[in-house]
Amino acid sequence: MSVVEFGGTGQGVLLLHGLMSRATAWWPVAQWLRPFGRVVAVDQRGHGRNPRRGPFRTEDFVADAARAIEELGLGPAVVVGHSMGGLHAWCLAATRPDLVSAIVVEDFAPDNRGRTTDEWKWLFDAWPVPFESLGHIRSYFGAELFCDYFEERSDGWHLIAEMDDLYEIAAHWGTRAYWDFIDAVRCPSLVVEAGRGGQLPGQMAEAARRSGGQYLYVEEAGHVVHDSAPWVYRGAVEAFLSTSISPV
Repeated sequence: MSVVEFGGTGQGVLLLHGLMSRATAWWPVAQWLRPFGRVVAVDQRGHGRNPRRGPFRTEDFVADAARAIEELGLGPAVVVGHSMGGLHAWCLAATRPDLVSAIVVEDFAPDNRGRTTDEWKWLFDAWPVPFESLGHIRSYFGAELFCDYFEERSDGWHLIAEMDDLYEIAAHWGTRAYWDFIDAVRCPSLVVEAGRGGQLPGQMAEAARRSGGQYLYVEEAGHVVHDSAPWVYRGAVEAFLSTSISPV
């Protein structure tokens, strides 16, 4: 595993990043999560410094997260996931309820059957890689957080993930629905949907309803709600955790 310890003690808080991202990108969120416990993030397979390149089934990612909780002594943990990481939080809570005390799912719809990477692959393929500098990355994406996704090599800045791996991971989501997992979640849950995130409408609200969770729609937010609407996200998560677990 590739693990980042952000500090804190007591209750385990496991952070699961989204597609293309990495564990260190959680740094701003981790700073205010520390009062709730020991905050840890992992690079998921195919991302960051994790050497494992596959297979890329959802069950493989979930097994990795379960192993992280067990080996790091975090359980039962609060699991906070963005996008892909939110999906894995749902599925982990459903299949290993002994390891999960509560979940926060940020902007991922549970049923993407029929959708393909062709909808957005062209955008990734158009990137001017390698990027010339961190400033180039900021200018191109219009957001600071993307700098965390890249590393400097001899010829410039490259994504710390293989594009073919990302396409394979995302293509898997278009082949199945995850409602059975949603229905099996019994722990407290918070579902945060971005108004400008591009998810299929109604699904996240339905997922919250079916799992008995709380739901927040952030109309002005982009896909990474914790970056585009950080105070709204923080307020919602802190309120949820304050009523779901005991702060340290």
